[in-house]
Amino acid sequence: MDRMLFLAMTGAKHVEWQQATTANNLANVNTNGFKADLVSFRALPVVGDGAPTRTYVVDNTIGHDMRQGSLQATGNESDFALGGPGFFAVQGANGQEAYTRDGGYVLDSTGMLRTRTGLPILGDGGPITVPLGTQVQLGSDGTVFSVPLSGADRTPQQVGRIKMVNPGERDTYKGEDGLFHLNAGGVAPADENMKMVTGMLEASNVNAVDALVQMISHGRHFDLNMKMIQTADQNDQRATQILAVNG
Repeated sequence: MDRMLFLAMTGAKHVEWQQATTANNLANVNTNGFKADLVSFRALPVVGDGAPTRTYVVDNTIGHDMRQGSLQATGNESDFALGGPGFFAVQGANGQEAYTRDGGYVLDSTGMLRTRTGLPILGDGGPITVPLGTQVQLGSDGTVFSVPLSGADRTPQQVGRIKMVNPGERDTYKGEDGLFHLNAGGVAPADENMKMVTGMLEASNVNAVDALVQMISHGRHFDLNMKMIQTADQNDQRATQILAVNG
């Protein structure tokens, strides 16, 4: 059987994978703090008898695009975002520290600050909890204050500080949970120099128009590989007919 069939099949499989990644990016175009996933491949020559005129596709790099998403003013005091590199620390579903750029909090029934997806927001000493019946105020350095809503003394009391880290783009990877983790494991140290802005959220860095164009391009590449498979099948059928006549 013509090896072109296997080469085209490999190409179609990888284009389909690339299409799935692009579709996932497009689905998260409105997800706050989302960083687009990247998939790239490389071509290697097929080694064997005959001229080295054919190549096949192998996986090369899977990563993510860490470009800054636009900051959108919400006017909501419970929203916050980063205007530069780095992450907010949260407690993942497995109990381990993980990182996100999706800012903003909600208070649960115990007064704990959680992301809008339900993950505890971490401070230097673990999850941050404010007394019930108080108002939360945030400082640009991540400091969390609670202000009593009643009584004569309404002096803000510091209850924690949101942990912000900046381990470097190449030292992190995005897990299947959508959160970032350290390549080497463990936890990143807090960066005392990082600042956050309140009343804003970082939008997804996915460009919907670019993603749609990529999906069209992937579709054409997939069709091209399917055409090659059909051509290989036709060649095989004609070769069989010729051999049958001559036999």
